[in-house]
Amino acid sequence: MAEEKGLKKPVKLKSELAAMLNATELPRTEITKKLWDYIKANKLQTKTENGAAENAGKYIVADSTLLPIFKNTKSTSKSGKLTDLTNMKEGETINMMQMAAVVGANIEK
Repeated sequence: MAEEKGLKKPVKLKSELAAMLNATELPRTEITKKLWDYIKANKLQTKTENGAAENAGKYIVADSTLLPIFKNTKSTSKSGKLTDLTNMKEGETINMMQMAAVVGANIEK
């Protein structure tokens, strides 16, 4: 069987994400799926920035489980946009487009 490559290749998770997902290695696609499963199951989406969780919308509300994972994130995209969530507080939100940066920041390089 051929070795998985790209987004389907398993990567080593940092401790906070590993504890949340109960795994030490997963492909990026599976990490994203499991994070979204958690977000949806706990109704952590909102339509407005820093709004109350209402189970719909493009913003994700940081609860006590997601906060340590989000706070690991400080990265610059290829387009030069900085995503710095290191000072985030519980109840604040991120735009769902920042999830790639969150996943990238929570894997071992």
